[in-house]
Amino acid sequence: MNLSGVYPALTTPFDRDGGVSLSDLKHNIRLYNATDLAGYVVLGSTGESVLLSHAEKESILELVRDAAGTEKRLIAGTGAESTGETIEQTKRAAEIGYHVALVKTPHYYKPSYKPHVLARHFRSVADASPIPVLLYSVPIFTGIALESAEVIALSEHPNVVGIKDSSGDVRRVAETIAGTPADFQVLVGAASTILSCFVLGAAGAILALASALPEKCVAVHQLFRQGQLEKARELQLKLVQASKVIVSEMGIAGLKCAMDLREYRGGAPRLPLLPLQEEQKKQLSGLLASLEPATARA
Repeated sequence: MNLSGVYPALTTPFDRDGGVSLSDLKHNIRLYNATDLAGYVVLGSTGESVLLSHAEKESILELVRDAAGTEKRLIAGTGAESTGETIEQTKRAAEIGYHVALVKTPHYYKPSYKPHVLARHFRSVADASPIPVLLYSVPIFTGIALESAEVIALSEHPNVVGIKDSSGDVRRVAETIAGTPADFQVLVGAASTILSCFVLGAAGAILALASALPEKCVAVHQLFRQGQLEKARELQLKLVQASKVIVSEMGIAGLKCAMDLREYRGGAPRLPLLPLQEEQKKQLSGLLASLEPATARA
């Protein structure tokens, strides 16, 4: 299972009544299919997965499967608070046709989730999963970071193929790459660190920012692989500011607004998340206009 490349963490568009808009999602996938994105990550943090019903998740998984280009790899977020529910959702994603399960750390009972507890959880899921498992460490949302020693131990499981590390900690990424087998794939989740992590040996990236700026995120990876490090560095520095404002400061509402400004259909987030205020929209529009070459699709 080769997971190299850049993947967008797909957003979930909602209609005026607050329901999932499958037509808008299909529109986005059609545009993404024309890019060099390696595939799609569905039902992750950026997809507001914790705000979706079971039926909505099923419909999204099926729509993306049907709309994705045949060459695109499909990764489904299947992590839940209980091990049993995670296994059930992982098996269902496999039945629908997904290639990899992205499994986040459970977090509600954080004081009890010592390394050996998390190890038991992930090994149980990997044992039962009919598809490869990608660990998911996203401490900004869960409050729990998988440390390199934990990941190195879990990498020994034959069905754990890699990790999405969204901590933004380059040291942790470096330690993980250094301590895991050559075929264990690290994908980073922070757009501000992707070039540094590619240099260290990361296989790819799963980025919220790639939902709004897929061409630019892909270009950093392509330039790196082509040995054009100075051009890759220049583009990476531009993405640092874009990621800071759009993703870190404005959150899902900012990302969706940026998509609206670039022909994609972002729309409003689901309550209790709120859309941007007008002043924020003006700031975002100015930021996108400042990126060169022009960010508008050809």
